Amino acid sequence: MKIGGRYCARMEAKDGSFGFNFEAIYSEIIDKNQFTYEFEKRTVTVKFNESENKTEIIIIFDPEKENSIEIQKNGWQSILDNFKKYVKSN
Repeated sequence: MKIGGRYCARMEAKDGSFGFNFEAIYSEIIDKNQFTYEFEKRTVTVKFNESENKTEIIIIFDPEKENSIEIQKNGWQSILDNFKKYVKSN
């Protein structure tokens, strides 16, 4: 990960009914604390807070206009929940 570096991923619904390509450019990196990336004229900052052998992940994002804030928050939370399951199983 480096400033100006590109992140690319494919996001898919579990049932295969929906998917999209996701591409972003890293604009800020604070080692072990946070990073910021930009995509589609929106900005997302991911922060890591260490406490008592645990890591809290906070995502701050510019909302898009097609879906409600609640739908977007639920989407981000779902991604974090799936990441947590992945980390615990590995």
